[in-house]
Amino acid sequence: MYRNHFGLREMPFGITPDTSFAYACTTHQEALNTLLVAVKNGEGFIKITGEVGTGKTLLCRRFLATLDQNHVSAYILNPYLEPRTLLLALAEELGIALSRQADQHHLMKELTRALLNFARQGKTVVLALDEAQAMPIETLEALRLLTNLETEKRKLLQVVLFGQPEIDHKLEHKSVRQLRQRITFQYRLTALERGEVDHYIAHRLRVAGFRGNRLFTRPATRLVHRFSGGVPRLINIVSHKAMLLAYGEGLHHVLPLHVRKAAADTPMVHERRPWWWLGFAMLVLSVGGIGWMLLV
Repeated sequence: MYRNHFGLREMPFGITPDTSFAYACTTHQEALNTLLVAVKNGEGFIKITGEVGTGKTLLCRRFLATLDQNHVSAYILNPYLEPRTLLLALAEELGIALSRQADQHHLMKELTRALLNFARQGKTVVLALDEAQAMPIETLEALRLLTNLETEKRKLLQVVLFGQPEIDHKLEHKSVRQLRQRITFQYRLTALERGEVDHYIAHRLRVAGFRGNRLFTRPATRLVHRFSGGVPRLINIVSHKAMLLAYGEGLHHVLPLHVRKAAADTPMVHERRPWWWLGFAMLVLSVGGIGWMLLV
């Protein structure tokens, strides 16, 4: 596509969570530090929330990659599962052979035995659940029962919930109030600031092989921030389209016009626009009202 034109080894703005492109912005670094401290302290439940596109899955993969040989990790991408199926999925991730015909009681018993074996080896099991807002209430409760397992020194299983803010509403349910009380560490991912967007774009281009000075002009990156709201996924989509437009014109720099056209072609940006225009319209009306009163 445009890789040769811009001197790139690979595409810089893919929307798949590739850890080689991870950018250590303030919010992600603080979240990662929170996770590492919580796991070190042996906490049972940890919660990371963030809006769609803020990089929760990427953070999850970075976190799991940092765990040392004293940890055994399990990762479940889609936890929209009934309790028994979740137990089977956890066993599969940990390499534990369980009978699929076993009832929930015997599954819990076998998992408990396996977790105790890991503890005797000096290993802690960490379960990361992505898209945790999709978990049924009864599955959350089954998960809590698993985290009841502990030795005199530590928990046998630590659980990290990665999810959209809707998970907070689910955790307000009366039946899972015990789980809610056990979440001692939590962090809310936020969007990138304007200056971070500039560094984010430059970082991804550099990882992709760009060796020039600036590919996106400063006014262009400011527009990327305005249209994306600093959400990494939207930054990637708008930036990719803007580069396509610059390439199509044979240019070697991305200009504000390219970003505007890219944003106009991005539905999620359209969903954000009415609020920006509403604020602008209110400002115009206010100024007009003040002017009218002065004339009167």
